[in-house]
Formats: sequence, structure tokens, C-alpha cells
Amino acid sequence: MADKAVTTKYKRVLLKISGEALMGDQGFGLHPPTVQRIAKEVKAVHDMGVEVCMVIGGGNIFRGLQGSAQGMERTTADYMGMLATVMNALGMQSALEDIGIFTRVISAIPMDQVCEPYIRRRAVRHLEKSRVCIFAAGTGNPYFTTDTAATLRASEMSCEAIFKGTKVDGVYDKDPVKHEDATRYDHVSYDDVLQKRLNVMDASAIALARDNDLPIIVFSLDEPGGFCGILEGKGTFTLVNGSESK
Repeated sequence: MADKAVTTKYKRVLLKISGEALMGDQGFGLHPPTVQRIAKEVKAVHDMGVEVCMVIGGGNIFRGLQGSAQGMERTTADYMGMLATVMNALGMQSALEDIGIFTRVISAIPMDQVCEPYIRRRAVRHLEKSRVCIFAAGTGNPYFTTDTAATLRASEMSCEAIFKGTKVDGVYDKDPVKHEDATRYDHVSYDDVLQKRLNVMDASAIALARDNDLPIIVFSLDEPGGFCGILEGKGTFTLVNGSESK
């Protein structure tokens, strides 16, 4: 195991990733090598002595908004999306435990046969015992995204930052995949994210992070060692907080 004496800026963080991040090059579902690669990134941070919790989206299996757009009743579609996040959480738990990291899947929708119900004090205790907690089923309510669930759980767990893992190395003024002249921000304020409609998290999640002074760090999940590197003060990322944008 890595040296626990490593100095890091944050001692407890939440990693938010999309369900699509688990697909690899597939168009659907879980790609085991990709899940294993992300699990190793989490292990590297855990081995530094950082307490880690996670929220994983469900878009690789089912996305509530898409179901609703195709005529499905919104509440039903959202509950189906929540169940998809539980499947992803169980897949990530398996990958983490395969490499020796004790992990708990904690669901906002009780399903005792497969995971724990969400009880805040119990979840905090798991983190204190160096277990990775994966929060599943969103907030347990329709009409809320996993971005909002991530910000809510990070606030409840007293996390010091949210790490948003994406396919690009930060926040841009427009999609860098489609626009070669896209400009990357090193730092941007919550208010500018909302006013400029930057694609970081949905507006409810950004407002909740702002109200709780919870910084958001956007980085590339495809960069090997990126998660670990940022905690060591290295790497490329965008910091979203309450200070004026630069």
C-alpha cells in the first residue's frame, strides 16, 4: 500500500463520474477493463490516505430524460434511471474489492438484498474506517439529476471538494471536441458557470455547491494518474468556486 503520510490538499472528496465513462468504446453498458482502470485511479487516491466517496450516473444503461422525451411518464423514467445507477455502483464495487479496497454501495432507494440504505451517520463512519462509499439511486426522488445528488451527498459527508471526471481536461467556453478554438478556464466562479451556461453540472447542483462553498474540480478521467496528481498539486484541471473567474 502507498505511503499514508503523503500530504494532500483534501482529506475527504467525492468523485462524480457519468455512466457513459464506464462504457469504454462500447455504445452501451459496462466495459470491464474501463471500470477496472477507474477503480485503480480511485485506489491510488485511497492509498494516499484520502477518504473517497463516489456518485456514478446511469446514462450508459438508461437516462430518465431520454425516456421522458420518448413519451414515457417522467417519474417512472427517472426511477428507472436511478436503478441504472445502482447497477453501475455494484459494478464499481466489484472492481474496487477485486483490488483490495473495502467498498459500500449505499442506495437512496432501499434494496437491502444488494446494498445498504442511506443513513448519513453510518456512511460517515464507513469513510472514517477507510471504506469507499458509492452513493447510488440519486437523491431517491425524480426530477433530480445525479449531479445534484453528488453535490448533496458531498455536502452531507462534509467533503472538501467534488472531483468531476470528464472526457476533457477542464471547463471550456464551448465543446472542445466540436470547436478547435474553444478556450479552457483554469478557474471559473459558480456565478459565471450559471450565467454563461457552461457545461459543468446542472444549475441546481452548481447553486447547491455555491451555497455550501463546495469547490468543484473538473478534470480528465482519461488521463492516467490525473485524479491522484491533482491531489498532489499537479495536473491540468479547472477549479470552480466562489472567487472571481480568471
